[in-house]
Amino acid sequence: MRTADELREVFEAYLGTLPLAPELGRLEEVMRYALDSGGKRVRPVLCLAVADATRGAVARALPAAAALELVHTFSLVHDDLPALDDDAERRGRPSTHVRYGDGVALLAGDALLAEALRLALSYDDPVIARELTDATVGMIGGQHRDILGDVHDLAEVERLKTGRLFSASVGLALNAVGVPLAEQGPWRSFGDELGPLFQVVDDILDEDGFAERLGAEQARRLADDAAERARKRLERLSADTSVLRDLVDGLAVRTR
Repeated sequence: MRTADELREVFEAYLGTLPLAPELGRLEEVMRYALDSGGKRVRPVLCLAVADATRGAVARALPAAAALELVHTFSLVHDDLPALDDDAERRGRPSTHVRYGDGVALLAGDALLAEALRLALSYDDPVIARELTDATVGMIGGQHRDILGDVHDLAEVERLKTGRLFSASVGLALNAVGVPLAEQGPWRSFGDELGPLFQVVDDILDEDGFAERLGAEQARRLADDAAERARKRLERLSADTSVLRDLVDGLAVRTR
């Protein structure tokens, strides 16, 4: 089993040499700027760690992992726009729209999404592109509810907005390395716990969402419960899931 850091290095090397459509021209610079924003690559590393834990070829899961990261980055570029969250900075540097302008940032986000779908479609099995598309639609639907203030069912909003891409990080890996559908259930149950864990911790750090609604102490209990459920799901798998457990532990205690 490779460590999370080793998987992250493999992914960064792959992403750095990933060819983008030549028709995009100078827009590639903007897309690379957004992709190189210093994120921890949580979703693609999870994807590769699942592939490794199932004894599948990590290289086989790399396009799926990259597609996932491109979708995530597209969502961040658009979220930062003045029409949505209006964030001038992302991870300590100017947001894409501040650096390149609103219109260019909008197009860069569109192009990231299109390139993600192209990567997913590079597999022979269409189920991979379908899983990525379904997760993306869920994420967008959750974001739409959020900006409308339709958050009476906050758990459902966050399941869509955040959880769907985390679930897909597991599902994409399983399909990329050929795990039979009949054997995927326990793995997917694990993946379903990751979104709530990530989002509640995020809310605690930002003092909004679940933390604002329930209070920091209760939100912390929600996060701890999600982490514990995820660990129990891993214990039921007949595989070396030590790296995945480390990732869960890291999500539970992260400070940003």
